[in-house]
Amino acid sequence: MKLIVGLGNPGFRYRNTRHNIGFRIVAEISKRYKIAVNKKKYNALFGFGTICGENAILFMPQAYMNLSGDSVREIMKKKGISSSDLLVIYDDIDLKFGSMRLREKGRSAGHKGLGSVIDLLGTSEFSRLKVGIGREIKPDDTSEFVLKAFDSGEKKHLKKIVEISADCVVSWVENGTSAAMALFNREHL
Repeated sequence: MKLIVGLGNPGFRYRNTRHNIGFRIVAEISKRYKIAVNKKKYNALFGFGTICGENAILFMPQAYMNLSGDSVREIMKKKGISSSDLLVIYDDIDLKFGSMRLREKGRSAGHKGLGSVIDLLGTSEFSRLKVGIGREIKPDDTSEFVLKAFDSGEKKHLKKIVEISADCVVSWVENGTSAAMALFNREHL
């Protein structure tokens, strides 16, 4: 069973922010594979389904971003999911908008949502998909930047980025991390 986690913040206020790109990608996969993400447990919204013949859980923690790890740890424990079957999708401020990087493991690089998952699982040995939300000039207040909506130029390309990111997740499920990395680790605009 694969666990695909999209990180974001719950609530209408945050729905269209850069920080919620993980939720958008899970929603795209949900739509493609007709997996309703409407069950409520583990302080999350989730749904069960099949992607490319593989059983999968689409999962969106409903604690705020920085507390995501508790929900992820709980469902992994209850469902007996190993870290090798986990993929976490999140925004990366240091990657150019339109870029993505799939990795098999690594540090949080300051991303507090991913850091929460690493801390509460006690390992960084799981796949993650970083989706670039980019910035030209580093703002003094990173949290202000990630909690803003995409600008009009970015919005023109956002649907494409979400779709390509979902393609990457499907490739991860079907072919594994290395094969998906070879296809998707680049700029897509």
